Amino acid sequence: MKYKDLSHWMERAGAWAEDYLTHLRDRPVRPQLAPGEFAARLPAAPPEEPEPMEAIFDDFARLVPDAMTHWQHPRFFAYFPANASAASMVAEQLANAMAANAMLWQTAPAATEMEQVMIRWLARALGLPDAFSGTIHDTATTATLSAVLTMREKALDFAGISEGLAGGPQLRFYVSREAHSSIDKAMRIAGIGENNLHRLPTRPDLSLDPEALAAAIRLDRAEGHRPAGLILTAGGTSVGAFDDLPPLLDIAEAEALPTHLDAAWAGSAMICPEFRPLWEGVERVDSLVFNPHKWLGAQFDCAVQFLRRPEEQIRTLSLKPAYLQTAGAGEVTDFNDWTVPLGRRFRALKLWFVLRAYGLEGLRRMIRNHVAWAEALASRMATLEGIEIVTPPSLSLFTFRVARAASAAEDDRLTRALLARINEDGRIFLTPTEHGGRAVIRVVVGQFETTGEDVMLVADVVRECLTGLGDV
Repeated sequence: MKYKDLSHWMERAGAWAEDYLTHLRDRPVRPQLAPGEFAARLPAAPPEEPEPMEAIFDDFARLVPDAMTHWQHPRFFAYFPANASAASMVAEQLANAMAANAMLWQTAPAATEMEQVMIRWLARALGLPDAFSGTIHDTATTATLSAVLTMREKALDFAGISEGLAGGPQLRFYVSREAHSSIDKAMRIAGIGENNLHRLPTRPDLSLDPEALAAAIRLDRAEGHRPAGLILTAGGTSVGAFDDLPPLLDIAEAEALPTHLDAAWAGSAMICPEFRPLWEGVERVDSLVFNPHKWLGAQFDCAVQFLRRPEEQIRTLSLKPAYLQTAGAGEVTDFNDWTVPLGRRFRALKLWFVLRAYGLEGLRRMIRNHVAWAEALASRMATLEGIEIVTPPSLSLFTFRVARAASAAEDDRLTRALLARINEDGRIFLTPTEHGGRAVIRVVVGQFETTGEDVMLVADVVRECLTGLGDV
């Protein structure tokens, strides 16, 4: 295939995408596919000679869509959404065509400077102080790892990047039991070790208990360990827990403990001023991350990290061998200094397209609808016989389970059996979690094109799948 053929095939791909997305509601949300079944349909070896694009495209259309879980399906209520608005898709086409590596200012000036502007736009949209700057990572996991590495180096007076961790103090980090597993992964990768991550008790509202935090810090200091960082949660993955930031930040400031806030999902909702009390005190954190690819329509991957003092993270992560040195480098920003990878995609372009194409008020309407529909759905499901709402809506996330006055173990078994029935049905897609040691089912409303009717269908599917459940 040559560049001269590009317009034809991009037009063909665009037409396919439009048809796919227009009729996606007619497909099951995920395929009924056994592991290895799709791979068996592909040739075992690559072709020796070029094949025509017509054949390649036809094979794609014939084989791939029916073997995919459809994340853009309007009845995808699992995990968290990974939204791809139409405007974002266009931007990604353009970014793909330019295929720039935005590792340095000079390798992609517009990408670098647009990223700076988009960070300012988003900070203003979320109500954050102008003092915050930031960067765009691939995922929240990378942003959190970057924050943890910076906290580690601050605790070691930046000696770890040259001397390593051997023989140094035992560093301790603190999170609630509702914190995301990416923090555990950061502990592993940063060489700190999961055993040095304290997962502390929560209060009844699922916020990290300040007394437990203060006691853990005191004990660690008494035992000769070095507290190094506090990682807070705004909208936890399991059931949407929010830490009560002010008392926890008071402790962190008194202990000179740097802080990072994981708001990967819920941060997007903070473009709506009425939701900002959920993260009151956010202006005091040192670092925070949220994912526009979860709820703002800027497709995966796009995770924004805001920093109060970026120079600390740059000191931790910047590395400039001779082949990356550029004239006038002190006058520009090279975003590879802010994160782990050297290579960087032009992610700011889709933010520019999305924020302009839908406007903040359009995005606010979408998020407000999702929250209202989730609340209405939870209320409706609470009336279903044999269903218990376990955690009420936290923004647009709630959980439920089967409750038939049987033993806890039997209700857990039936809850898992109900989820299997729901997903085999194919009209909607939900996922499990545990809460209080019990099996529950999560519902998250957030897909870009979902409607109130799509959301209410969840109750109908659950009611139908409950029929005869006790016989399984």
